[in-house]
Parts: sequence; structure tokens; C-alpha cells
Amino acid sequence: MPKHILVAVAWPYANGPRHIGHVAGFGVPADIFARYHRLKGNHVLMVSGTDEHGTPITIVADKEGLTPRQVADRYNTIIANDLYNLGLSYDLFTRTTTLNHYRVTQDIFKTLFDKGYILRQETLGAFSATTGRTLPDRYIEGTCPICGYSEARGDQCDNCGNQLDPVDLINPRSKIDGSPPVFKQTEHFFLNLPEFGERLREWIEQQDHWRPNVRSFSLNFIKNLKPRPITRDLDWGVPIPLPEYEGRDDKRIYVWFDAVIGYLSASIEWAHNQGTPDAWRDWWQNRFARHYYFMGKDNIVFHTVIWPAQLMGVFSDGHYAGSAVGAFAEVPLQLPYNVVSSEFLTMEGKKFSSSRGIVIYVKDFLSRYDPDPLRYFLTIAGPENQDTDFTWAEFVRRNNDELVATWGNLVHRTLTNVHRNFGVVPRPGPLHAGDQALLSEVEGGFDSIGALLEAARFKAALSEVMRLAALVNSYLSEQEPWKVIKTDRERATTIWYVALRCVDSLKLLFTPFLPFSSQRLHSYLGYDGYIAGPLQFREYTEEDGHSHRVLTGDYASWIGRWEAPHLPIGQALREPEPLFKKLDEKIVDEELARMGAAAH
Repeated sequence: MPKHILVAVAWPYANGPRHIGHVAGFGVPADIFARYHRLKGNHVLMVSGTDEHGTPITIVADKEGLTPRQVADRYNTIIANDLYNLGLSYDLFTRTTTLNHYRVTQDIFKTLFDKGYILRQETLGAFSATTGRTLPDRYIEGTCPICGYSEARGDQCDNCGNQLDPVDLINPRSKIDGSPPVFKQTEHFFLNLPEFGERLREWIEQQDHWRPNVRSFSLNFIKNLKPRPITRDLDWGVPIPLPEYEGRDDKRIYVWFDAVIGYLSASIEWAHNQGTPDAWRDWWQNRFARHYYFMGKDNIVFHTVIWPAQLMGVFSDGHYAGSAVGAFAEVPLQLPYNVVSSEFLTMEGKKFSSSRGIVIYVKDFLSRYDPDPLRYFLTIAGPENQDTDFTWAEFVRRNNDELVATWGNLVHRTLTNVHRNFGVVPRPGPLHAGDQALLSEVEGGFDSIGALLEAARFKAALSEVMRLAALVNSYLSEQEPWKVIKTDRERATTIWYVALRCVDSLKLLFTPFLPFSSQRLHSYLGYDGYIAGPLQFREYTEEDGHSHRVLTGDYASWIGRWEAPHLPIGQALREPEPLFKKLDEKIVDEELARMGAAAH
């Protein structure tokens, strides 16, 4: 029976273009997972969008002499285009500045407030000494008062893991201009996280299938829960839905509280766009649905502690009174089933830094190289379980020695020989035991590789597909059908048929990882239709007259299935072309020189 799978992808900030380190964490793993489950026939809903509130946006706006909305508009377009070109198959990639998102966020805020889970407190707020604007916790750093780490953030020390407040830091300073922040007494609203501590601990302890770093970090974090402020002294963000704040421009709901609500609001927006406004409930109020969240490790706490606490609080008494989701909704919303957090990707041994030119933006990369080789590298050599380093030399080596030499070579020599000698899928003679064994081994990959993908073990899954491709290469090298055809055409025909069958199965096994080349191969094999078709941009207008563009796709029309295909005898083959390009090793020096120029 098909399952309902929510693929919830971290929301990229709309304060600049995204680099390959970003998509290594939230983008490529989530897309592999979504594509696999679609091939399995499951009901997938993959949602996210640009995160457009908060100080990071206002800082860029001040610097460039623009409004926050203008900054968000610009980078929403750039980021969505990059994700489209990388082939990330969202059901809905939207933005947090929609009327729908405001409505859902305000409903959840008001519900938590009415139930007593949001508190009013006077607190010392941090403000920039130079601009007078509020400084968010993450834009303040100083020395940790607990462990002495000199670069602790205002919300947390990455060295000892303890929660902090900016006022706790020794010698606090603005990360923007280095000036000490000014602390002023101000009223804010706090999410009462300690109220959920025991429930969170019990729930997290049950998640034995989580990656060990995610589970251990989360359990350690909840040992010292404090009420967490969810508003800031800003004029850019979701308005506070209380009568005394109506019309005021001095305080807003802060970005980290509203961004995680985006998973729910995007699902509601998607359902509305489909003309089935209650369809979101099939994922969010279905106890058999499973929710998977994808992000980098710096976002773990928001998805394992804060968002679950919000969900627990909203439905704590079995009833939710919010209007956006429906006053009759008395079924709890589903908590995360798995939080798939990746480690960090560095570049040539250094931390990614846009300001220092240590960066490869997705747009720049795809202007010079195809998307599948990047997707391949980020999966086979990416930061799935530990911090890893991107180097141009390793990218070229992986492309040439693995992707081209193994999979590309197998496809090219099989299809060119069969197309030249037969033009169609040939009728084989009797299969030998070795032929049957190879077919069984490759077709068994749908179970073994599927199990790895179910467990979000993407590197291991791709390695296994590559192993099977190498196995077929070895089979051809041993059988030498290009020689056999001179003396025994029937046997050579059988060998090529077996290889063609294996390539057809491998095509589907590679599809979640390498959708562009898999779709081309699908066509070369004589098939019509899409196993990984084009994505789409659509424009939607809300009732307030504002329109926005979303990234989506017509995935229900795709015909691929996660099972061994039945390659029809006699099916006409199309003339093949190489799936991948061999890269000249001189690009390593060229790219390093380009990076050096950017750094200066």
C-alpha cells in the first residue's frame, strides 16, 4: 500500500545565492529521497521555500540601499533558478512572505499563546551601536562563560553545546561590524521550552533510527532548556497577532519561529494550488505518514526540539483552534519521523566564506559543468556523516575515473554496439548460468539499494549502484561480444541483450542520483515519457493581489517504477551520445586561479 512521505527541506535564506555546501546538506539528499519514493509509488510531498524574514535580510537591504522585500525578491528568484537547474524536484518551493504563511504562523502563535506556552517577559535586547537595529543572537559572538570558547554565538556555544543569551557572553561583539552591542530593556514573547522538556526527552529517546549525531546532540541540548524568545524589535517579519500590537511596526515574530512553520504552511499552500484544500491533511494528520527533514547540522535543534515543541503545544489538549488550518481539526499533527542532518562541506581545506572568496555558488558551477556530476560528487564524497572537503582535483578524478570510466563507459559501449549491429533490442538465444546470475544480481539491487535509501544512507546506496555497474563492465570484458560476434552471432546477441537489460535496470537505480543523464538514457533505449522529467515554474496570485512564483512539477505523469523494467524485444533504439564529459585536468589549475582571484 502506498505510503505518505513528507520530504521537508530546510529553507535557504534569501540574503544571497547558495553555494554547493548548502545544497550538499539540504538539497541533493532530499531530492534523492523524494525521487526514490516517487519511483516506489509512494505519495510524496516535498516542500520548502526561501526564508525571507529576519536580520540577515535587513542587513543586506541596508548595505545595498534596498527594502527587505526587494532583497527577498531578488534572491528568491536566484535561489529557485539554481534549485531548478540542479534538478531538485519540489512539489512546492515557495517563500515565507506569502499571505498564506503569515496566516498559518499567526494561528500557531495565537494558539500557543492562548494555551500558555508563550510567555511575556522583560529582557535585555541587543541592538547595533551603529544602526540602532536589533541584533539577532547569531550575529553576536564572544567568549563562552562556561567553557571559554572565544567564538561562541549569542544563542549557543558550538564548542560545549550549551544554550546562551547574548548578555551571557564575555566581551560580546557584533559579527557585522565588530562593535559591542547595546543592551536595552524590552518586552518580548518566549516559547516556554522547559514545559516540553520531559515529553521531548521521551520522544527523542525512542528515535533509534536517527543518525547518532542528531540523537545525541538533541538529548544533550534538552538537558538545559530555557524559554526562548520568539519576537524581535524589527519592522520586517510576521506581525504579532494580538490586539495591542495591531498596526505597530516595532516588533515582529522572529524568523526561526516562523521558518519551521513553513513546512506546514507550504503543504497547505500546495493543497490549495491543487484545488484540493484539505489534501495536506493526508500527510499532516495521518498517523501512518512519515515526515523526513533534511538540513545541515547547524539546524538540528530547530527540527528536533523547537519545531516538535511547537507541534506538541498546538495540539496538547487534542484540539487546535486556529482558523488557517481549520477550527475542526482535532487530530494531532505528525512529529518528525527522521531528521536527516548532514555535516559540513569545506572547500580546498577551508571553510566556505563568501566574503573571503572561498565559495562555489551553484549558479557559477552549473554555468561550467553539468548538474549530474555535481550531484554525484556531493553524494559519493559529500558530508553525509562527517565533514568532508571539496577539491577541484577530487571532483575531476571522481568524474573521470568513476562516473565516466564506469557507468558512462558501460552505457556507451553497450548502446553504440547494439545500435550499430542491431538497431533494436535484439532477441537473445539461450541464457547461460552466468547471464542469469548477472541479471539476478543487478535486479536484486532494487531491494538492497532501496533499503539503503529508506535509511537515508545515500553514499552507501550510490556506491552499491556503482558496484553493480562495474560488475556489468567486468561481464562484458570477460565475454568480449565484439569478438564473439565474428564467430557466433547468436551468443554475441545474447551477451549484448543481457548487458542491455542490465543497463536498463541500472538506469532506474541511478535515477534518484543522476536524473538528467538517466532521462537521456531512457530515451536512447527507445522509451517515451519521463522517468525524471522537467520541473516547472508556476505563478500564483493570493487574495491580497500579490503574486509569487513557485517551483513544482507534474510528477504524477512520470512513468518510472522502482523495479526491474521489461525491455521489449524489437524496441527501436535511438542513436546514443555519451552520458558524461571527461574533464581536462587543467581545469583544476583554472578553477584554483579563479578562486584565488575572487579571494583578492
